[in-house]
Amino acid sequence: MKPLAECRLYTFVDTAYLHGRRPEDVARALCDGGSDIIQLRAKDAPADEVRRLAETILPVTNAAGVGLVINDHPQIAHQVGAFACHLGQEDFFEGGYTQATQVRGCPPGFKLGLSTHAPEQAQRALLAGPDYIAIGPIYPTGTKPAAKPVTLDYVRWAAANVTLPWFAIGGVNLQTLDDVLAAGATRICVVSAILNAPDVAEACREYRRRLG
Repeated sequence: MKPLAECRLYTFVDTAYLHGRRPEDVARALCDGGSDIIQLRAKDAPADEVRRLAETILPVTNAAGVGLVINDHPQIAHQVGAFACHLGQEDFFEGGYTQATQVRGCPPGFKLGLSTHAPEQAQRALLAGPDYIAIGPIYPTGTKPAAKPVTLDYVRWAAANVTLPWFAIGGVNLQTLDDVLAAGATRICVVSAILNAPDVAEACREYRRRLG
């Protein structure tokens, strides 16, 4: 797959937005549309179900040269040979981790992403040495309805202060994208705006066109 620094469009196979579709079919459409990274997010699913989903999706992403990220389950990510694991602030720091190397383990090249919701969290996360961080939620989002939006001010702060690859997330859609890019983002995560589109692959292509 592309080096992480060259990845710009980060999409999701989120079980809350499958709408009866097979996860591997959604993953294939995301790959066909030009996703650079795909995260498997299956909130509240038992670990064995997450593993089964990952094993279903991984052949699709591997064939397309797209990195698969497993949300919340570093052990499963290791076991199935995923590209990376993504953890929230609480999962990482309250889970007893202080350094990304504690999660990365093996195989060589395994990567870790961390969510951040404020400059202070970003600074703390960066000291832990992840491979990338997520900045958000920028806008209100149905994906995380309880989360307070961090606004474009946090995007501007990240653009001025974060040299590690970072992705803007939360309410990013075709109506908000230009403002997010103008604030300094060069990489984005898109969840519901793509998964709820009538044609997932074409939706991805439109984001790629807008990203330039």
